[in-house]
Amino acid sequence: MRKRSIIVALMAVAIGGITAYQWQTPPANSSTQMHQSQYKNIELATGFIYDNPRKLATFSLSDQHGNPFTNQDLQGKWSLFFIGFTSCPDVCPTTLNKLAAAYPELQQISADIQVVFVSADPQRDTQVKRLDYINFFNRDFKAITAEHSQLFPFSRDLGFVYAMVGEGENYQIDHSASYVLVSPTGEKTAVFRAKPKPGLPPQILNEELIADFKKIVNNA
Repeated sequence: MRKRSIIVALMAVAIGGITAYQWQTPPANSSTQMHQSQYKNIELATGFIYDNPRKLATFSLSDQHGNPFTNQDLQGKWSLFFIGFTSCPDVCPTTLNKLAAAYPELQQISADIQVVFVSADPQRDTQVKRLDYINFFNRDFKAITAEHSQLFPFSRDLGFVYAMVGEGENYQIDHSASYVLVSPTGEKTAVFRAKPKPGLPPQILNEELIADFKKIVNNA
């Protein structure tokens, strides 16, 4: 188990370095599925918009009801993704509480929005556990996961990084704390990142998230 954890962590560190660079500088046009963004002149308070939106690669995960969650579930909806795990002691419940508080205002901007919690802990986060967990915050939210063989490339495609830390049943998951916005055409459009505040842990402020989301939707 220890050797496996170290390998997973090293893989995440390597990918994390690449991902951190990509998040600072939107990626160059390297795919025929990319096109010039109509949002490129928008300045966000809490993140950035990709110069060249790109459709997510084909994926298949499961939601908290046991239903498949695929690329088709992105069509016609703005999808706001966040990665974590149900045993997370602080970041995940805090983030989901904030998203639940922001959700009514996000819905006023676009009724076609879904918040999707991606569990990076498929071993412990069973369908029932994800259902109970996400219902505590908002029954409209999705809680998806898959085996690591499918979850890892999916999360990497979104720009998320996660790694198992520790041994035995009480291992933790280190994971990204940003949000990723996917457009109603299934394209990765924007990243919202936590910002440091004096005397406070880095966080994404709801008022900035809501204002940025409104800018994007109004220019869609």
